[in-house]
Amino acid sequence: MLICPLCHLLLNPGDSGLTCANRHSFDRARQGYYNLLPVQFKNSREPGDNPAMVEARRRFLDGGHYAPLAKRLAELAANYQPETWLDIGCGEGYYTQQIAEALPAAEGYALDISREAVKQACRRNKQVNWLVASMARVPLADASCDLLASVFSPLDWQEAVRLLAPGGGLLRMGPTRQHLYELREKLYDQVRDYDDEKHLTLIPHGMHLAHSETLEFPLQLQTAEARADLLAMTPHGWRASAERRAAVIAEDLEVTVSIRYDWIQRSTI
Repeated sequence: MLICPLCHLLLNPGDSGLTCANRHSFDRARQGYYNLLPVQFKNSREPGDNPAMVEARRRFLDGGHYAPLAKRLAELAANYQPETWLDIGCGEGYYTQQIAEALPAAEGYALDISREAVKQACRRNKQVNWLVASMARVPLADASCDLLASVFSPLDWQEAVRLLAPGGGLLRMGPTRQHLYELREKLYDQVRDYDDEKHLTLIPHGMHLAHSETLEFPLQLQTAEARADLLAMTPHGWRASAERRAAVIAEDLEVTVSIRYDWIQRSTI
């Protein structure tokens, strides 16, 4: 199932880690994850989210603010009954844990390029195979996954095609144009619109949209910590000016949460 990120041969478990036939070896970290991101594939010393961003996301999500989103994601994953699944860009593991609970008999994998995020994620579920790895070079074998989950995460579509078994699918969860609209109004002079269906134009040959739905609800953020954490876990936390960020944190805020779920299936041929 797991393949060497250097030579792409299968990785076999050993006493303290994984080894391929070419004797490339990868130790298991004490927290329980495998680091399958060789240094030559890194764009920086510590790519991905830093500890402060990871902690902000953990606090916000564990506060239950996005609980309806995770619940629906897990329900959809369970509907498709995969035997093997992968969460691409798992972050600190909040949504991954929901999927794992909904699929107790399935083999679960999750990866993120941020080592700090994966360290946090390991605490949530010991049954998931946690990996530090690149989304562009996923260290799993061809056609090894029945379900790929992509939650608020960029995606390499060709990797998705490679990883999916025939009949398997990508469960994508992403924002609509209404998502956090009130927050964006406070942060910017002009709120930039975008096409909710732009990602559909990127679907490669051999995959098709089989199901789509939207979940929307109002969210009241009554504490400064929750508002600060929301800013820290979105791009708005560094795009907007310090003055406008401070103004958002200072006052109660109600925002619209609006998320689209797509099931994009690979053909059976």
